[in-house]
Amino acid sequence: QVQLVESGGGLVQAGGSLRLSCAASGRTFSSYAMGWFRQAPGKEREFVAAISWSGGSTYYADSVKGRFTISRDNAKNTVYLQMNSLKPEDTAVYYCAADPNLGWAPGGYDYWGQGTQVTVSS
Repeated sequence: QVQLVESGGGLVQAGGSLRLSCAASGRTFSSYAMGWFRQAPGKEREFVAAISWSGGSTYYADSVKGRFTISRDNAKNTVYLQMNSLKPEDTAVYYCAADPNLGWAPGGYDYWGQGTQVTVSS
């Protein structure tokens, strides 16, 4: 089992920045690929970014490429999502997820956090 707790969400103006954190506990964090997903009201959960267990490979949705950066610190059992140049359309609940296999499909992740709200005002 892996337990995930997100933090760092909040209200920010368009063009601003936020950094989300996801703290993991349980089984060996460094053996898991990590992903960030988001879900806006009335929409399906969508892929945002993912990072391999070593941090050597990262993937991004086209909508956030160049603005968001995913990173991890295995010594701290934490994965981060740095979000810059935020837009109102980035407003959503953001979730982190863990799985032994790296991917971008929500169904491919076994463990999920409870989510943190990000609201970007125009």
